[in-house]
Amino acid sequence: MPYRRLLASLGAGLLLLSSACNWESAGDSGAAPDADDPAGAAEELLADMDLEEKIGQLLVVVPQGTTAEENAGIIEEYQPGGFIYFPENLEDVEQITGMSNGLQEQAAGTGAGVPLFLGIDQEQGMVSRLPVGTRFPDAMAVGATRDTGMAESLAGVTAAELAAMGINLDYAPVADVNVNADNPVIGIRSFGSDPDLVTEMAMAEVEAFEEGGVVPVVKHFPGHGDTDVDSHTGLPRMETPRSEWEQVDLPPFESAVEADADAIMTAHVFLSELDDSGEPSTLSKNVIEGVLRDELGYEGVVTTDALNMEGVRQTHDDAEIAVRAIEAGADQLLMPPDAAETVGAVREAVDEGRISEDRLDASVRRILELKAKRGVLGGEPADAAAAQETVGGDEHLAAAQEVADASMTLLRNEGGVLPLAEGAAVFLAGAGAEEIGAELRELGYQVTDSAAAADVAVVGTEDARADSEQLDRVDAAGAAGTPVVVVAQGTPYDIGELPDVSGYLATYSSVDVSRTAAARALAGEVQPSGRLPVDIPGTDLEYGDGLEY
Repeated sequence: MPYRRLLASLGAGLLLLSSACNWESAGDSGAAPDADDPAGAAEELLADMDLEEKIGQLLVVVPQGTTAEENAGIIEEYQPGGFIYFPENLEDVEQITGMSNGLQEQAAGTGAGVPLFLGIDQEQGMVSRLPVGTRFPDAMAVGATRDTGMAESLAGVTAAELAAMGINLDYAPVADVNVNADNPVIGIRSFGSDPDLVTEMAMAEVEAFEEGGVVPVVKHFPGHGDTDVDSHTGLPRMETPRSEWEQVDLPPFESAVEADADAIMTAHVFLSELDDSGEPSTLSKNVIEGVLRDELGYEGVVTTDALNMEGVRQTHDDAEIAVRAIEAGADQLLMPPDAAETVGAVREAVDEGRISEDRLDASVRRILELKAKRGVLGGEPADAAAAQETVGGDEHLAAAQEVADASMTLLRNEGGVLPLAEGAAVFLAGAGAEEIGAELRELGYQVTDSAAAADVAVVGTEDARADSEQLDRVDAAGAAGTPVVVVAQGTPYDIGELPDVSGYLATYSSVDVSRTAAARALAGEVQPSGRLPVDIPGTDLEYGDGLEY
């Protein structure tokens, strides 16, 4: 159901769990900060912090193991401003909630007693770190619905489940405009190729996250949608003219600034029109201070993308990278490869005057103010029993299924091969064959062992454009003359390499609800009402296309 109705059904008290909390620490006085005066609370804390405590607030590190106790030394030594969870840290609702509570308790009793940002990459779809909870389709599926209520639903449910387990920050949404079909790292993580669509969906998610008491991090400024290099493995270099960048990549971030979004993440990309130094945007003062701060007027928290990615490690050692990121205007250093080396380098830069104390204070002030604004400075432990009731609940699953159903996009239907005739024999192969086949059986269809014995062959693909094995599987399914329908569960661009298939259904995601929706759409139980959120190169298919029964 759309987010607004879902919020009412859940109850605002549950959804706003984290922001209603009141941790006992944050400062020597032990008094809860004034939620109505985040700036005042930040100043009060900042005034009592020493250099080491200030530097610590800039760090966001990966926790060790699956317990708070395993991280006691990290908190004691570095007093980090936050942690970012990964699957290896997470087991089940009880463990995640307990770890979150334990980390906060340790932070509250150390140094300045500043509670932590506990963050995660829970974009949904392919980038989902939680082993529990509701799985929504990827952002491109949301874009295909053309309904901002679906974006609100995704972010609202995600925020409710994160907050219930004590997680107060999500590195989402992706605000990149995916205009490059060969983009190896964004793709279906983007809402689409239209700046207006991406802006509307991203801002809907930002608002829902914030209403849910979870800090959203809008990423990746100044835009990662027109790259053909993965910044995890190298530095993408773009020669996009400034005017084109302003028309395509900028609008979602400009809207984020206008909405005073909590945080924005930088991209490890080189955009020559914004800075000709050769430095990635994460290390560019021209990009962060010049464009994001001065030109656009952004006053919120700027976080780097992960500093262990190769896109930012091409020309400097890790210690120098941390210092340069701060010099460029970043506030948070996400996942520095060596915390001790990073702290030492920043401390030395401050001692030498390379980073002024005023500059350091500006970042710490922004971080503390955001913690005060979102209730992080004052919270009670998350309730594990309440979290069990919230995480992965039936209403949440129904909301995810609604998004998936609305995203189904039919791009080819030669001879009316779809919807499948009642009781037809169907052969399944490729990505999602088991899940789609199981749902078709439930709907009364026969599933055969060979394409030759079937009325229709259904082949699932995931980004098959450059994958000969997947393309050969499609060809093999049609070799006996059986009509072939492709269910594309990655980007929809595969259709350009599949001119001979009879049917083509784009789902934009391989999560369970998308495969269930695909089967229902094949059967005609779900109307394929989605519309293409991108253009398909090499075809006549354009943004907005889509067939119906």
